[in-house]
Amino acid sequence: MNMKKTILFILIIAIVALFSYTAINGIEIGKFKISNVKDSIDLGLDLAGGVYVILEAQTDLQGAELQKAMEQSKMIISERVDSLGVAEPNIIIEGNKRIRIELAGIENPQEAIELIGKTAQLQFIDPDGKEILTGKNVKNSDVAFHKTDLGEKPVVTLEFDKEGAESFKEATTRLVKKETIEEKIIYIVLDEQVISAPIVNSAITDGKAVIEGDFDVEEANRLATLIRAGALPVEMSELQTSIIGPTLGLEALDKSIKAGAIAILIIFLFMLIYYKIPGLIADICLTIYILIVVYTMKFLGVKLTLPGIAGLILSIGMAVDANVIIFERIKEELRNGKSIRASIDHGFNRALTSVLDSNITTLIAGVVLYYFGIGPIKGFGITLILGIVASMITSVFITKHLLMLTVNMTNTNNSKLYGM
Repeated sequence: MNMKKTILFILIIAIVALFSYTAINGIEIGKFKISNVKDSIDLGLDLAGGVYVILEAQTDLQGAELQKAMEQSKMIISERVDSLGVAEPNIIIEGNKRIRIELAGIENPQEAIELIGKTAQLQFIDPDGKEILTGKNVKNSDVAFHKTDLGEKPVVTLEFDKEGAESFKEATTRLVKKETIEEKIIYIVLDEQVISAPIVNSAITDGKAVIEGDFDVEEANRLATLIRAGALPVEMSELQTSIIGPTLGLEALDKSIKAGAIAILIIFLFMLIYYKIPGLIADICLTIYILIVVYTMKFLGVKLTLPGIAGLILSIGMAVDANVIIFERIKEELRNGKSIRASIDHGFNRALTSVLDSNITTLIAGVVLYYFGIGPIKGFGITLILGIVASMITSVFITKHLLMLTVNMTNTNNSKLYGM
């Protein structure tokens, strides 16, 4: 045996074993700690439990006006959800009039449903707590830029209707005469939360106002959108609501992990028994493949869902399929009398087109599912994409190099060791 090749092979096995152990059990050395993948990966709604709500807008608006109203409603709902402390909520517009809200891991589902469904209330309040006007008096709110010595500065513009203009004129004329800054503030309140507190510097008599503050363009856009949303509330009706308990989700996760582990074990045994040394290499590469996928999901913050687990297991099957195609090509080359090294090289080259074709077509399907899909379908798509990419890396590149390493390590031409 080639000692250097043997040491390298053992080192690879040891590294794969270490990462596998860490993924399953975690590791802690002094202050250095890495949690296991199951505890550190984000779980989707179907596994972590939570609230699933579909709302439909009750409005006759169409086209661009409807789209604008739906975007405003989505912004308001996002603000409410943020107040619940939900990590990475999924809030998307479906079709023209529907909004889907998925809140994973929430502790009080009923409170969330009540908060999401209530009508937005926008108010302008003076320092004495008196309501000056409401969101219905705001005709428009947008972002503009004022020139300063330091360059252009974003501001938020307001335009009121006739009633609002009169009320704002009276209030600002009164407040501008006050002596202290605290007495000149107008509080802009959305759903009982202060979203801005501009100071009145002059009386506003033309029904148009400007909010200046220490904010960037993104923050100015957000404030303008919130104010517009309060001015154009869209009544929402609750079409569907589901509350998923965390116990049910965790039970489904445990069963899915057990089923996947059994399937992977059977695959490992089949490859090892049928293909001998190539089967052992395939098992090592499949382990590397699984590690690549789960650690990528962990570091990218991809939420794991039940359809996602299905996508992961499907991509494992495709990784095995790629290895089977490659190994059968190698066996054909061995039957034609070529050496093991030549058979491996020619077998990979001949199988490469078939492997890439099948994986690329599935990859395209995964991209389409992720881009156009919603909820669980999107989760299935992202895990399928990660799985296919990792599958091509391991089956095409890593498998070939490990096979060549074993050939150089053993210096054998015994085709029986390679499933012949």
